[in-house]
Amino acid sequence: MEQTEKPKASAEKGLLEKIKLCLSKKPLPSPTDRKTFDHDFAISTSFHGVHNIVRNQSKIRKLLWLLVVLGSVLLVVWQIYSRLVNYFTWPTTTSIEVQYVEKIDFPAVTFCNLNRFQTEAAAKFGVIFFLWNIVYKVLHFQEIRSNYTGFKEAIDFLASHQNFSITEFVKENGFYLNNSTLLECDFFGKPCGPQDFAHVFTEYGNCFTFNHGEHIQAKEKVSVSGRGLSLLFNVNQEDFTDDPDLGFVDAGIIFVIHSPKKVPQIDGLGLSSPVGMHARVSIRQVKTVHQEYPWGECNPNIKLQNFSTYSTSGCLKECKAQHIQEQCGCLPFLLPGNGIECDLQKFYNCVSPTLDLIEVKGLCTMGTHNSSCPVPCEETEYPATISYSTFPSQKALKYLSKKLNQSQEYIRENLVNIEINYSDLNYKITQQQKAVSVSELLADVGGQLGLFCGASMITIIEIIEYIFTNFYWICILFLLKIPEMTQGARPPQPHLGKKNRIEEC
Repeated sequence: MEQTEKPKASAEKGLLEKIKLCLSKKPLPSPTDRKTFDHDFAISTSFHGVHNIVRNQSKIRKLLWLLVVLGSVLLVVWQIYSRLVNYFTWPTTTSIEVQYVEKIDFPAVTFCNLNRFQTEAAAKFGVIFFLWNIVYKVLHFQEIRSNYTGFKEAIDFLASHQNFSITEFVKENGFYLNNSTLLECDFFGKPCGPQDFAHVFTEYGNCFTFNHGEHIQAKEKVSVSGRGLSLLFNVNQEDFTDDPDLGFVDAGIIFVIHSPKKVPQIDGLGLSSPVGMHARVSIRQVKTVHQEYPWGECNPNIKLQNFSTYSTSGCLKECKAQHIQEQCGCLPFLLPGNGIECDLQKFYNCVSPTLDLIEVKGLCTMGTHNSSCPVPCEETEYPATISYSTFPSQKALKYLSKKLNQSQEYIRENLVNIEINYSDLNYKITQQQKAVSVSELLADVGGQLGLFCGASMITIIEIIEYIFTNFYWICILFLLKIPEMTQGARPPQPHLGKKNRIEEC
């Protein structure tokens, strides 16, 4: 170790000696030369006002110009400081722009029946309501009540049906979409049917998405406002039911309008249409652009493994899936990812406590840039205005009763008519922008320098050159010349010794 340090020390010493040798060859300017250099700089610099201090013969004028120059410097320093402080608060502005187009993309629409399960299957497995509540807790945090009337029955069911697959049960015995439940479908004047819908699981069990991102209909565009998707559903209340004790007391269709690239989020965003009603939904397309940190809260570097487009809801699902897979060694079927599907026993014994832990410790948060799931940098939303009218009319009631071979009471209690269309062929862009860019900051600082001091980038270079030259001379003086002068003034040692010997004699 010592042997390696010695060559390094000798190399550094050799470099310093070379620098000293180079500096020692440079002549040190005389005081007169330094004064001449300072005077020439003062009368030739592009920094306004300095030459007036030097050239004026009157002391009063010199003093006045000195005060003017110092005051201008103080003002420009204050202005530049205030602008730098403002820049580093990362201010933003929001611009709203309306773009008119000839054609506009139609959104995806996901439909669910408010009554989630078939009556016959639910009668055989009454505990299914409680079990499904345990399963879809992975989507929305909620407390599983131990005082629920079917709680003990659910425990017994889990113990005796360990191989029971709630996924297959709901898929086979939940709401289905066929010609008996979807009576009419029209998209922009073209007929559509159950084959144009993609199945998806939500908290409402089986749901169906029109214009799904991977479906051929996603390429369709609307070219006329006031026309879009028209549907006539038969909710078939006798065949589908739910548990009022869990809050499911309505009959009708719940739907959510979303981007074809995003997963549906029904909770909080769903629109309901009750039976015996005609719902007319008028939508607009709104695109929102957020700035990345520190100006905004988005993070453009976050990519999702199971979704092509980043969204907060998709990110939260992946976050929950990761923690559950680490703790339980399985993956709930409602969450994305590849893994062994959690059975009901693991749902109750492991998944549910893990979700409580995620909520208590805040392991999956959203909103800010340093949270698990910050806001997306770009998102598309579809604000809707919905109006209702009684459906059908008296004349239409007789017509539909005859056409469907059902009683008028059945028509009133089971049919739901929904229309979704654009109000205008335009979309609104709400964009968060940087209030001050780097170029604007430089322009502002340059403007302040020019206004108060008449300075520019050339002036700054002149000042740097002046300071560097003086610093270079000071280095020569203190590092080389002063030690030489000190050594030259010291009397030689041999003469001192001779003098002492003479005195002793």
